[in-house]
Amino acid sequence: MAAARGLLEQQGIIVVGVASTGTEAQAKVVQARPDVALVDVDLGAESGLDLAERLAVPVILISTHSGLDFADLVAESAAVGFLSKSALSSAAVHDLLRGGEDQLSATPGT
Repeated sequence: MAAARGLLEQQGIIVVGVASTGTEAQAKVVQARPDVALVDVDLGAESGLDLAERLAVPVILISTHSGLDFADLVAESAAVGFLSKSALSSAAVHDLLRGGEDQLSATPGT
């Protein structure tokens, strides 16, 4: 997560917190009131899809796996979209928040 945070901060996104569990994420969202939360689909024992339902901010789901693996689940979720971690960028986050296309491919540009 440190690499993603560094990348986004270099591209002008202010990262107000990082969480390791759903409970911690919910508390940080209440405290920091971010504009968006990036949530990994696979949180170990927890589901990022379930967490997206509980957060009171727009959620972008992320994963190292291809979004094609989760397309139906993402479409049915409360998330505004999905980005593979390889496609993660400030521009991609802003595009999804404006209603752009999900980045379902695990490889940028495909």
